Amino acid sequence: MTRSKYLPLTFCFLLMHVFSVAQSRKNISQFSHFQSYFNPGLTGYEGSTVRGFVRNQWSGFEGAPQTFFFSAELDFGELAGEVDPALMGKNAISVNLLHDTYGAFRDNELMISYASRVRLTENHNLRLGVGVNYQTIRLDGNAMTTEEQNDPTMGKYFGSFSNMQFLDANIGMALTHRKYYFSYAIHRINGGKASSGDNFMDGYPAEQFVQVGFRETVTPNLAIITNAFFRSRKDLPNVFEMNFKALLMDKVWIGGGHRIDYASNVQAGVLTPKLRIGYLYEFPMGSSYLLPGSTHEFTVTLNLFKSNVKSKFEKDEILIW
Repeated sequence: MTRSKYLPLTFCFLLMHVFSVAQSRKNISQFSHFQSYFNPGLTGYEGSTVRGFVRNQWSGFEGAPQTFFFSAELDFGELAGEVDPALMGKNAISVNLLHDTYGAFRDNELMISYASRVRLTENHNLRLGVGVNYQTIRLDGNAMTTEEQNDPTMGKYFGSFSNMQFLDANIGMALTHRKYYFSYAIHRINGGKASSGDNFMDGYPAEQFVQVGFRETVTPNLAIITNAFFRSRKDLPNVFEMNFKALLMDKVWIGGGHRIDYASNVQAGVLTPKLRIGYLYEFPMGSSYLLPGSTHEFTVTLNLFKSNVKSKFEKDEILIW
């Protein structure tokens, strides 16, 4: 057999390896729009909102990851009519719902979070948050890859449907300012030990998240925003990514981002005082080119208590991260 005949087989094995790693990590390229999902301490940072996104990864490839997300955040300071709820408000809650499909897996996640804020200075808050995380994972044994069928843990579920549930907790803290923030959080602090159902996964290790952001108004019609994100989990490679955006006339943003060794992206969006809509196109880098197709991500954020008819934003108001 010639070398050319081995290439498709080699490609398949490499593809399955990358796919199996990706299946347990949910990437969000516009991570700065969904800070509170990764850190319960940032719940309500941008006020009372309803958020959502749709992510189609490696589009055109059968069984490729597809993610749907919805969340609602309620800032009690805004609800009470505080003049400056971003600083004077003390409590916020959120509900996050995520549905993810990847190959043979169907993953549903419910996260309820609470955050409390301590005012440190006129412009700074220390935010502490906790969350309860309930996750259900369904395995379709008829859709397993060859690698999964030969796995000693998963292989025995080949040809059948299996379900597994996890109950765990998240914690986080953040230092916030209108122009910048620093945050640290841990998801699944119990490591997925509280589980029920079938045993096709050996736990769900805790994952650490670090997020930082900075924004500055350069001229009345131009502001720059940059964000960085680091995540670490013992059974997966560390991931570091960043993005940079330019906000034009407080109405339109354009930008780009990079997930080191994995992918780069370009993004754009529009915003009003009440609504924010964004689109991102991601393309793979290096060895990720083994995966066919591209990635598309659509995001929407609705501010519940802001008027959409005011002519301009307030001074130093947080418009976008």
